[in-house]
Order: sequence, then C-alpha cells, then structure tokens
Amino acid sequence: MQLSPALFWDVRPETIDWDAHARFVIERVLTRGTLEDWRTIVRFYGLERLAQEVVQMRSLDRQTLAFCSVVFDIPKEQFRCYNNSITTPSLRKLWDF
Repeated sequence: MQLSPALFWDVRPETIDWDAHARFVIERVLTRGTLEDWRTIVRFYGLERLAQEVVQMRSLDRQTLAFCSVVFDIPKEQFRCYNNSITTPSLRKLWDF
C-alpha cells in the first residue's frame, strides 16, 4: 500500500502488517493523512472495515470524529472515543471549576 511516508515517521514502514495493524494505519491516515491517503485505505480496507475499526478507536479529535460520523452514518455517541472523551457531558462537569 502506498501512503505518505510522513505518516509513519516513527516506525519502519516495511515492518507494518497492514491487516494486523489496521487500526494504527487508519488512525494515522484519518488524523494526519492526505485525501489520496484516505482514498488508498478506502480501496484497501473498504468502508465496512474502516467503520468497524474507527468505532473502536480510543481517541480521535473532534473534527475527525465528526467526519467519521458523517461518512459512516454512525451517531457520535456510538464511538468509543466519544464515550471516553473529556468532552462528553458526564465527564465535562468534573473539570468545571
């Protein structure tokens, strides 16, 4: 799979197992990749696999979460990162001073 080299600056790309490390690869593309990187992973994994992996990610920034929610037609509340985030209403009150 041809993705932007900058996505994997901290690992040796030749050691990545694209199936076993799918969540890692998908997260990098979603948070730091280009539109062409996105198209590449859609062709490689397919939208169904991408949706399965994204829903289980522990953290995504707000923009990426909103993008994924729209693209996969999944409510934000069903994402693991949304429910674990400090931005959720139940956790936000812990930080109100």
